[in-house]
Amino acid sequence: MLWRAIPGAAVLLMIVTVSHAQNSPHVGYVYPAGGQRGATVQVKIGGQYLDGVEGVYVSGSNVRAAVVELTKPLTQKQVNELREKLQELMKKDKDAAVLAEIAEVRKKLATFNRNANPALAETVTVEVAIDPNAAAGVRELRLSTPVGVSNPIVFCVGRLPEICEKESSNVNQPEMDARPRFLRPPEARVEESEMVVTLPAVVNGRIMPGDVDRYRFRARKGQSLVVAATARALIPYMADAVPGWFQATLTLYDAQGKELAYADDFRFDPDPVLHYEVPADANYVIEIKDAIYRGREDFVYRIAAGELPFVTSVFPLGGPAGARTGVEMKGWNLPADAPAPDTADYGPGIHPICVGKGEQVSNLVPYVVDTLPECLERESNSQQQSAQKVAVPQIINGRIDPPGDTDVFCFEGRAGSEIVAEVCARRLSSPLDSTLKLTDASGRELAANDDQGDKGDGLATHHADSLLRATLPANGTYYLALGDAQGKGGEEYGYRLRISPPRPDFELRIVPSTVNVRGGTAIPLTVYALRKDGFADTITLALKDAPEGFSLGGAWVPPGQDAIRVTLTVPPTPTQEPLSLALEGRATIQGREVVRPVVPVEDMMQAFFYRHLVPAQELKVAISGRWMSKGQVRVLSNTPVRIPSGGAARVRVSARAIALAGKVELELSEPPEGITVERVVPSRDGADIVLQADAAKAKPGLKGNLIVHVFAVNPPVPAQGKAPVSRPRVPVNTLPAIPFEITSND
Repeated sequence: MLWRAIPGAAVLLMIVTVSHAQNSPHVGYVYPAGGQRGATVQVKIGGQYLDGVEGVYVSGSNVRAAVVELTKPLTQKQVNELREKLQELMKKDKDAAVLAEIAEVRKKLATFNRNANPALAETVTVEVAIDPNAAAGVRELRLSTPVGVSNPIVFCVGRLPEICEKESSNVNQPEMDARPRFLRPPEARVEESEMVVTLPAVVNGRIMPGDVDRYRFRARKGQSLVVAATARALIPYMADAVPGWFQATLTLYDAQGKELAYADDFRFDPDPVLHYEVPADANYVIEIKDAIYRGREDFVYRIAAGELPFVTSVFPLGGPAGARTGVEMKGWNLPADAPAPDTADYGPGIHPICVGKGEQVSNLVPYVVDTLPECLERESNSQQQSAQKVAVPQIINGRIDPPGDTDVFCFEGRAGSEIVAEVCARRLSSPLDSTLKLTDASGRELAANDDQGDKGDGLATHHADSLLRATLPANGTYYLALGDAQGKGGEEYGYRLRISPPRPDFELRIVPSTVNVRGGTAIPLTVYALRKDGFADTITLALKDAPEGFSLGGAWVPPGQDAIRVTLTVPPTPTQEPLSLALEGRATIQGREVVRPVVPVEDMMQAFFYRHLVPAQELKVAISGRWMSKGQVRVLSNTPVRIPSGGAARVRVSARAIALAGKVELELSEPPEGITVERVVPSRDGADIVLQADAAKAKPGLKGNLIVHVFAVNPPVPAQGKAPVSRPRVPVNTLPAIPFEITSND
C-alpha cells in the first residue's frame, strides 16, 4: 500500500506542511447557551486547540459576536513555578505588596485541576449581540483560529427574559448540614439559599458534580405553570458519559419543602417538562439536577418557566401537499381562538409548526406533508371482521386510543405485487411504539415488524417506528394490524400509516459539517446514502452554486452502497471567513430525475460506543494557508477506472510541481481489501499510478472510490558514530478521489 519514489525521480506534488497535521479547534459547550432578543450577553465557550482564537460565527442573521479573551489551564510546569514563587514570597516580610502577590499566586493555583477534561479545559469569553428583530430559535455557533473553524454548538435566541444562575446558588455553605445536598431531606434543603427569580423567564445554569440548583419564585392561584428544561437538546451526545447526555430532572416544591411535581423526561424525550396547576398564591421552588448526580462544565441547561403555551400533541400528524388541513393542537395554555397553522404552502417533507399566545410562542412540533392520498382512521376497527377498508396507495391518519387498542385495515392485493407498510409516529413526536403485522384473509402471518432503524433520525436512540415489505402471494384481501408494543395508548398516540407499492427514494448526509483545509489541496469527506423502499441505483453527487475553484472528486454513490468517501478540492487562495457550501445528489427513479440535498451532519459518539449522524445547519469550509504550487492535481483518466481482478490498471494524474528530487510515499486510505498501489510511473504531464487488484480478495463487481494520501519522506539525519536518526514523514496532499470498478479478467 506504500510506494517510495527513487531518490532523484519526479514526484507528484511539491512538499508543503498542510493543516492535516494540525489539530482543528473543538468546542464542547457554550454557557449560557442562549440569550434574549435585543440583549448583549457574555458567554463562555469551553473546548480544546483554541490558541489564537480570532473569530466567532453564528448562523442566521442579526446576531453578532466577538472574542473577548482566551483562558488556558495551567500546565504542570507553570504550577511548579508558581509553587516555588509562593515559597519565596512566604519567606519575605509580609507587607501589603507581598500579601497582595501571595493572594494572586494562590488565586492562580486554585484554578489548577489535574483531573480537568482536556476537551473542555480552554475557555473563550465571547460577547454576543442579538438584535431586537433577530429570529427566535436555534442557531449554531463556531469559533475560528488560524488553523481553522470549530465544530458547531447550539446557541438559542429567545423571546423571554433571560437569567443566569449565581455561582453561590449551588455551593454548599459550611455552616449548613455537612451531608451532600442530595442526601438531605427536602425540608432541610429548602432552608438553604435559593436564587429568587421572576417568571416568566428562561434560567440558564450548569450542573457540577453533586450540584442541585434551586430557584424560588412567586406564583398565583389558578396559574397553569409549565417548566421545560433544555439540556440534552443543547449537547445531544457526550462521548465519555453514560447514558451519553446530561439527564436532567425537575422537581417542584412548595415553600415548606413538600414535593409537588417531578419529571425526569417528557415521554420519550430525555429533557423533562413539568406541568402544575397552582393551588394558592405562594412561593414555590424549582429544582434541577442530574438523575445520578453527575456534573461537569458541559452539563449546561436552560429552563423556560411560567404560564407558557406548550403543545403536547397534534392531530393529524400531517396532511397532503397543496391543501390546508385542520390541525387539532392540544396542550397547556393554548389560546382557544388561535388559528390552525396554514399548511397549504408546505411542500413534501417535515415542517415545524407552533401556536402563539400574545407575545409568547409555543414549542415547535413536527408536521409532515406528503403527495399520496390520505384518509382518517374510523373506529371501531380493532378486529379483522371490522377492519377499515382502504384503497392503495393511501396514508391513514389515526390514533391508538384507548390503551391496548389495535387498528386493523384491509386492502385488495394482486399476486406478485409488492407492498410497503410504514408507520411514522415517533419521528413526529408521538409516544407510540408501533408494531405492524400483515396477514392474509385466513389469518396467516406474512410479515411483521416492531422497530425499524432510521439513520436519518440522528437524535433518536430508540427507533420505535415500524416498516415492513412483502410480496403478496395471491389475489385477495389482506389485513394490516397496528398497535403499541407496550399496550399503551391515548389521544396523543397519533400515527401516519402508509400503505403503498414501494416508493424508491433516498436521502443524503455528509460528514463532517466543518471542513478545515489548506488552499489548493483536497480533503476526504464521507457521504451517507439513506436508501428507501429498495432503491439501489447510482446516485450522482455535485456541488451546488459553489464558487470557482471548488471541485468534488469521486462524486458518486455506487449502486447498492450506503456510504462513499469523496474528496473536496479547494482553490489556492485562503478565505477571510469560512464559506457555506451546498451539495446535492441526483438519481433516475422510475424514469424521472430525482434531486435531493446533501445534509451536513456531525458524527457524534454516545457513551463510548454508539455513533449518530446529528444534522447541522450549514456545511462550513475554512481555507487557511496556501499550497505552494499554482496548479491543482487532477485525475486525467476516464473514471471509474476498471481494474481487472488479478490484474492491474493505470490512473494518470496531472501535477505541475513534479521536478522535486527526494522521496514521497503514496498511501491508500481505508481501501477495499485486495487493492494496492503497485508503483508510480512518471510521465510528461504528471504520473501514472499503477493499481493492483488481488484476484482472491477483490472480486468483479466491486465499486467505490480510492483515496490516496501523499507524504514526503525526509532522509535520515547522519549522526557522528551513530546510526542515522530517522525523521517523521510530512503529509503533503490528498489526491482527488479515484472512482474504480473491479472487472472480470476474461
